[in-house]
Amino acid sequence: MSVGLVIVSHSRKIAEGVVELAAQMAPDVVLVAAGGADGDGGARIGTSFDRVQAGIEEASGGGDGVVVLTDLGSAVMTAEMVLEFLEPDARSAVRLAQAALVEGAVAAAVQAQGGSSIDEVLRAAEGAVVSIRPEELEPFVSHAAAAPGSEAAGSRGAASSGDGPRAGGSWTLPNEMGLHARPAAALAAGLADLDAEITVNGVDGKSVMLLMSLGLGQGRTVTVEASGPDAQAALDFVGQAVESGFGEPS
Repeated sequence: MSVGLVIVSHSRKIAEGVVELAAQMAPDVVLVAAGGADGDGGARIGTSFDRVQAGIEEASGGGDGVVVLTDLGSAVMTAEMVLEFLEPDARSAVRLAQAALVEGAVAAAVQAQGGSSIDEVLRAAEGAVVSIRPEELEPFVSHAAAAPGSEAAGSRGAASSGDGPRAGGSWTLPNEMGLHARPAAALAAGLADLDAEITVNGVDGKSVMLLMSLGLGQGRTVTVEASGPDAQAALDFVGQAVESGFGEPS
């Protein structure tokens, strides 16, 4: 059982693409694409009341509620109209996220994969935006992009240091694609329930979007610092995941 997600876009292909991307990181989450207008199999640009309504019904099969993500303004209006027509009990189990479509969907899917509540999934979606300063791009995205306006490496999106045991370590990424979307999701999901504050190269290790924003390719160093009761467990988990190459080719 998990929270389901509905992706509402003016474009059928965009909705389907976002679902395809998020599904790579959350295989057990019900993800439904509700893109395009009525007619022509959804090929026309626009949004459809019936498609969104059917999407919510399908996504509710997970049993723990539904989070709806939208792209442009009229998609929000369509989703709001659908919610108004739901029965009170059904409406109470649906949340309309104010979130960036792609980033929010990925973060929400990873959160839902871990069995989080609907409100936790909603918060993950709405907190997933990562700004990018193009002039600082490294191979993929600059480290500074992880938290705009923050100059100190240790403050980029990371939780403040906590009390208790501390642990730290560094590893070199052996896999060909480095810390791309799927490994980032695996790390964030594995660290989510640990009682520790964890940073990976200065960003919050429990945030899939911040991990992805690091843009760490093959041969780059992953440095972890953790504090709290599960600090050593966090370090062990990351070390094993990196050393195994996340199960990918080197």
